[in-house]
This record gives sequence, structure tokens and C-alpha cells, in this order.
Amino acid sequence: MRAGNAEYLNVSDISDIVPVFPLSGALLLPGGQMPLNIFEPRYLAMIDDALCRDRLIGMVQPRFGDHRAVCADGEPVLCELGCLGRITAFQETGDGRYLINLTGICRYRIQDEVAAHNGYRRCRIAAFGGELECCDDGREVDREGLLATFRKYLDTNGMEADWESVRKASNETLVTALCMMSPYGPAEKQALLEADTLKERAETLIAIAEIALARDTGDPGTIIQ
Repeated sequence: MRAGNAEYLNVSDISDIVPVFPLSGALLLPGGQMPLNIFEPRYLAMIDDALCRDRLIGMVQPRFGDHRAVCADGEPVLCELGCLGRITAFQETGDGRYLINLTGICRYRIQDEVAAHNGYRRCRIAAFGGELECCDDGREVDREGLLATFRKYLDTNGMEADWESVRKASNETLVTALCMMSPYGPAEKQALLEADTLKERAETLIAIAEIALARDTGDPGTIIQ
């Protein structure tokens, strides 16, 4: 996996302790691009430290739903699965904020949380090394089914798309972009993250979209066959 100027070939290229950025409803996927507006002091410190080290940050959601809980220090308990990102763009705004871009590298599972540093949380992780060593090109993705669902969603919500760019996009790029930009909640975003292949991720996105369309229109017939 290449991200910016760095190449990650196996888990030995990744530290087993990384700073984590808990953000509800945020989804970073391997190969995806996530812009972030950083303004909270502890996360400004996290970015400063990451830039001085390996530029890696672990995106993760706080636990949600009926399992929502807090740690002894009052911080939210985290979901077990997140995605590592490398800072590949950085800009100062002049008013104390940072604008950064994270490029997704691979998913990881949290093993345990270690002592915080400069106010931000850190975790010991197990990276999904297989996502570094081999590339899922999305060959088995039902591209037509995915695009049909995407088109139905746009039509229902009165939106347009750049279909020329969509047609040129690879299955990997298409699935990753549609999942990351999807307007769904934390549980749906976590389900997309936890899908192990692009094919499974596309199928999960189609299922979520069909349920949302049926709910929004009140017509089960809007589910795409």
C-alpha cells in the first residue's frame, strides 16, 4: 500500500502503538482520502507529534448504540475496529486550525489502550497485514447493481453526479468513495468498515441504501432487485 511518499509492505512498517482520533460517523477506508479540520488543542498536539514521527493516525468511532459506554476517565469506549491513515497533506489556516488529509492504509484491531500523551489517546493495535501485502481490485463487485442503487438514491434526493468520472473510476475507487461519502449513521459506517472485501462492502452499501430508500419513500417497491 502506498500513501503519499511512503510505502507500507507489511506490518513491520507500522508501529504497534498509534495515536487514535475518535470521531463518530467518520469512515476512513484503505485507499480512501479523508479531509479533516483540526481545532481541539489535544488533536492539534496529536498532529504535531504525528508529523514529527511516522505521520500515522488511527481513525476509530466511539462505541455507539446500546453498547455505548465510558472509560474510568470519562472518555468514550472505542469500537474495536478502525482504519490507519497517513497524513498526506497539511495546511495551517492562520487562526489556529490545521487542515489535513488522511490517506487510508489498512484496517486495525485495538488490542488495548495505553497511556495518553499530550492529552490525546493512544492504542496498541494489530494491523490487518493482508491489506498491505495484496490488493483487492474489486473484480467481483456487482458494479451495475451498485450504480443502480446510487442512481436511485440520487434521483430520490434530487441530486446529480459526474457520471463521466463515475464511469472512469475503478471498482476499488468507486466502492471506497461511495462508502466514505454515504450519509449514514455510525452503525452503518462501522458495518461498511467491518466488511472484509470490496465485494462484501459493496453488497453492504447496497443493502443499507435499499433499506434507507424504502424507509424514506414509504414504498418497499423502491428496493432494487
